[in-house]
Amino acid sequence: MQKSLHSLIKKDFQMMISGKFFLLALGSLLLYTLFINFGYVNFMRMPGYGIYLYVPPEESFPEQLREKVVVVQSEQEIYECLSKDTNGVGILYSESATKYILYYGSDTLDNHRIAYAQSMLEGKRFETPIVVGKNTDEMKQRKEMSCELLFIEIVAVGFLGIASILFKEKQMGVMRVYGIMPAPKALFIISKLIVFLVSDLVFAALLTLLNVKYPDATHILPRVLLQTGILSLIMVLVGMGCSLLINDFKQFSLAYLVVALFISAPVFFSANTSVQNNWILWHPFYHLYMGMKNAFFDFPSEGIAYFLLCFGGIFLLFVLVKAAFIQEFSKEG
Repeated sequence: MQKSLHSLIKKDFQMMISGKFFLLALGSLLLYTLFINFGYVNFMRMPGYGIYLYVPPEESFPEQLREKVVVVQSEQEIYECLSKDTNGVGILYSESATKYILYYGSDTLDNHRIAYAQSMLEGKRFETPIVVGKNTDEMKQRKEMSCELLFIEIVAVGFLGIASILFKEKQMGVMRVYGIMPAPKALFIISKLIVFLVSDLVFAALLTLLNVKYPDATHILPRVLLQTGILSLIMVLVGMGCSLLINDFKQFSLAYLVVALFISAPVFFSANTSVQNNWILWHPFYHLYMGMKNAFFDFPSEGIAYFLLCFGGIFLLFVLVKAAFIQEFSKEG
């Protein structure tokens, strides 16, 4: 039995190499890392508010406050500065009626910018705020995007990857040969679960270490790998079951779009926006996504019931897929 399992794992590993599976995973890892480090973090970083002040010659203005703002030489220069810094605020100073100039964004945001400009103009000092949480804005963005990309990658790889291998094995007659062998049929499933699980765990570890970075990455890594392992096993088993119901890989690709839309769209919409629907609590992948997100942000919210349901679901899927494979082997035989 141990020898048969070793042979199956070796065969599945070679098929993944021949199918350029690991090359595609490496390409995805590189693409995600470049996107997070040189695109998303810089693009989504909250810009500062430049304050541009013009004081007409006839007006008097405290010299010590000039150090807190950018002093320009004319009103026209304010507009030139704002054309380059659209988040900035221009101040046309007057002791009787100071005017604030800015590009319109939204009523709430504009009021914040004007209040900030007023505080700079008046030289107000604020007490040190109470900091909530331990993640900086950049770290929050890194963890959030790493979590989303990892979730999408595991869903896609587990579902499409296992299907491509199974359809190729059907064409090669591997399933027909294994169907007449005396080895336990469950090993055929277990070997694939092991290969995909290991590859997904390696991918998750590299993605976390490269993008979340030390020391946060090493601290959250065990929980991230646990959540990755649960999602990986579920998606591989779901992919196996669907591949047995559909005989053509092109049709399977269409089914993947439907499944991916069912998994991703409502989950990301509910988890990342303020719009909440009670029905989402019945969506199993919502809890899997939130479990992974909690792992990245180090929120210990999962209880024993969560893991019991996860492993119970994996066991149920395994039993169903095993029964479907035994039926498929009987057909092939």
